[in-house]
Amino acid sequence: MRSTGSAALGAALDELSAERLDGAFGPALLERLGGLLVLKNRLDAEVARTVRQCELADAAEVDGNASMQSWLRGHARFSASAANALVRTGRALEQLPVLAGAAAAGEVSTEAVGAIAPVADARNVTAAHEQGVDMADIDELLTDVARTQFHPHLRRAVAHYLARLDPDGAEPDPTDQRTLTLSKHSDGTLSFRGELDAVGGEKLQAAIESILQASRPAGDTRTRAQQQADALVQLCDNALAAGHLPVLRTSKPHAVVTIPIGDLVDPGTGQGAATLGFGATISAARARWLACDSTVTRIVIGPEGQPLDLGRSHRVVPHHLRRAVEARDGGCVFAGCDAPSHWCDVHHLLHWADGGDTSLENSGLLCERHHTKVHHGFRVARQPDGRWRTYRPDGTEVLVLPRPTDEQVTTRAG
Repeated sequence: MRSTGSAALGAALDELSAERLDGAFGPALLERLGGLLVLKNRLDAEVARTVRQCELADAAEVDGNASMQSWLRGHARFSASAANALVRTGRALEQLPVLAGAAAAGEVSTEAVGAIAPVADARNVTAAHEQGVDMADIDELLTDVARTQFHPHLRRAVAHYLARLDPDGAEPDPTDQRTLTLSKHSDGTLSFRGELDAVGGEKLQAAIESILQASRPAGDTRTRAQQQADALVQLCDNALAAGHLPVLRTSKPHAVVTIPIGDLVDPGTGQGAATLGFGATISAARARWLACDSTVTRIVIGPEGQPLDLGRSHRVVPHHLRRAVEARDGGCVFAGCDAPSHWCDVHHLLHWADGGDTSLENSGLLCERHHTKVHHGFRVARQPDGRWRTYRPDGTEVLVLPRPTDEQVTTRAG
């Protein structure tokens, strides 16, 4: 049975949704949005208050559910985390009346209430009483922070209070706070999510930021998120190349690519032609890029898929040649890039699968980003005087400052 208040609220929402927004000016839109956000905070607080009363009345039992969390998951289609958060919010508002009043007035958001909610956990309330902490004062102080400060400041204030509440408590095991979940999609791409403790997170940020700041070429149009992702891959490249990681199934960990020789030498893109060690598929073009600087093993497969002959593995670019290329090039040879040599692969100017020699003259250092570019239309070439030049897919040259005049370009081309 729908309450009178809910019916009135529904009618008001119908009226709001009927208003036309297209063509409205920015100030008017922001004013409308501000009012809606206040109302949303008020509505969220009322939902949380109602959930708490449902919990106290065992209302979930009416529909055969053991808890309000399970009712929210089954009837409101909430995720487990969202259902748990809403129940915690309702409990916190009951314990912290000043915070509840601010939420009901729309002055603080549900996110802010969620940040303060651990303060109202039974264990923390008990500890506060044992130490003579006035919960009314804490309620008022944290609510004021929620009203007036940015969310990171609020989270720090709550963490500071909880840390002082148990200064002599056992130091938590950081590994208990760390999780990492990897999800591979049908096209081979990988999504991941995780949680790190403060120290672990600081180490990850420091490692990624060091690589990110060391590779900021002029004209870089990547977003911050893309730069961080590239830095994470580079971090993995560095660790794998160093050779100090633990042995994985009797061999050093490395990226494994399996591709028929016909697809490898075919100049076409060849979508889905190669298979990676963890099951993903990539194009033949991508496999050719990886094969520039790798170890190759020849396996002859029979008509029924059985291996008939296993050839000896050999390093495409031997270690002594890599050292010579590093000494000559010093780093990535792509115009405008200053990536150091230990970030780079040895690129075959003419791919070895196409008959190119594995020699100093046919090699050049390229970082991952620019190695990819070269295998997708860009080209690098070493001049007789030892200088490297870079060309776009349309044949024009990539030049760095100071750029030569037209006369100088003509003279060099001649």
